[in-house]
Amino acid sequence: MPATLLTAPAEEPLTLAEAKAFLRLDHDDDDTLIAALIASARLHVEALTRRALVTQTWRVTRDAWPANGRLALLPAPVRNIVSVTVAAAGGAVQAVPAESFDADFAAAPAVLAFAPGSLPAPGMRKAGIAVTFEAGYGAAADVPAPLRQAVRLIAAHYYENRGALPGNGAAPLPASLAPLVAPYRVLAL
Repeated sequence: MPATLLTAPAEEPLTLAEAKAFLRLDHDDDDTLIAALIASARLHVEALTRRALVTQTWRVTRDAWPANGRLALLPAPVRNIVSVTVAAAGGAVQAVPAESFDADFAAAPAVLAFAPGSLPAPGMRKAGIAVTFEAGYGAAADVPAPLRQAVRLIAAHYYENRGALPGNGAAPLPASLAPLVAPYRVLAL
């Protein structure tokens, strides 16, 4: 099952002032639009890379523990595990102690490793396991410079091509975007 965003980032990786400077704008007429484009550009970069840029809280739910004893967590990079819970048949939630698993945050995706059969089985058929975690590089200043530049390029592209629909006059995304995000892409296996 996919991850669910619980808490959105408190800030964007690019400030309104930085975006306006990049766009060479000296008026405030489009501030609301530009702020929305920054958020959209961040989401675009996050989708391309399968990474969270600024700290945010996510939950992954599963129906059963993986038989191989490894549970992958996306988006990357995972900063810490908030909780791991298992729901009983009646809906009561049991916390899984942190010492029951090992977390590899250096991997992308991060992995929770455990001995198969060592964790309590969920009593519910669907989504009985929930892993809540924080993901992201930290504050906006901690986001790698190439990813911040990718947000700038996409926000500028959106601003310059607003109103144009794909296939109906919209220019393609800048070619310089691909090499900026490529080293940060988390590949699906």
